[in-house]
Amino acid sequence: MRHVLVKRRWGLLTLLLITALLISACGTQQTSKNSGSKGDTVELTVSAAASLTDALQEIQENYEAKTSGVKLHFNFGASGALQQQIEQGAPVDLFLSAASKNMNALVDKKLITPDQQKDLLANELIVITATEPSITVQEAKDLLNTDIQKIAIGIPESVPAGRYAQEALTNAGVWDDIQSKLVQAKDVRQVLQYVETGNADAGFVYKTDALSTDQVKIAYTVDPTFYTPITYPIGIVQSTTHAKEAEQLYNYLQSKEAMDVFMKYGFSVPNSK
Repeated sequence: MRHVLVKRRWGLLTLLLITALLISACGTQQTSKNSGSKGDTVELTVSAAASLTDALQEIQENYEAKTSGVKLHFNFGASGALQQQIEQGAPVDLFLSAASKNMNALVDKKLITPDQQKDLLANELIVITATEPSITVQEAKDLLNTDIQKIAIGIPESVPAGRYAQEALTNAGVWDDIQSKLVQAKDVRQVLQYVETGNADAGFVYKTDALSTDQVKIAYTVDPTFYTPITYPIGIVQSTTHAKEAEQLYNYLQSKEAMDVFMKYGFSVPNSK
C-alpha cells in the first residue's frame, strides 16, 4: 500500500513539474516576443546635399545618443541627383537640398507638402585654390590668367554650387571665355577634392567646404549680387513610412542645439522673406 502511495506521489510531482515548466516556457516566449517589439529600431533615410556632410555626421551622433530606437542613414550627393531619386521612388524620409529649386520641384509634384518644408540654412559661394603652389586670384577676371589652367565646378544641371558658379561667372562676363578651362564634378565635395589633389588650380565651392580642410585656401568670396541667394530647404518626403519619427527629426534639425552645430561648420541663418 505504501509503495502505491509513493508511486502516486512521484507521479503527481512529475505532473506538477512538467506543468510548471510549460508555464515558464510560455511566459519566457511571451516576454521575449514583447521585448523584441519594444526594441525595434526605426531607420530614417535622409538625402542631403554633399556640403552638409560634416555637420550632419556630428548631428547624427548627438541625435542618436539622446533618441532611443532611431538610427539615421544619410545619402549625400548633388541636390539635383537626390531630387531625381526621390521622384523615382527612392525610400527617403527627409530631404535637405542646397537649392530651393530642387525642393520646389518636389513640392510641385506633391512629393513634399508645402507645410512640411522650410528654408533651414544659408551659405556663401567662394573660390578656392591649393595652399601650394600659391596662386593669386582676387576676382573672376583673374581666372582667365595663364597660370590657371583648370577650374573645377559642379555640373550646373545637377549641382547647385555649379549652377551658382555659372550664374556668377556669367554676370562677371567671363563664362564664355572660361569654357576651355572648366572641369566638371559630380558634387561640391568632388570640386574640393580636385583642388586639394592638384587636379584643378581653382574651384567654386561653398564657404563651409573650404573650412573643412587645411589643404585649400579661400582666394576670394564671390560677390553675392552675382548669384541667387544660397538657401538650404528641408522637407519631409510624403511617402515616408515613419511619419512621427521623421517629423521629430525635422523639428530637431531646426532646434538651437542642431543649429549651433551648423553654425560651427560655417552655415548661417537664411534671411527672412
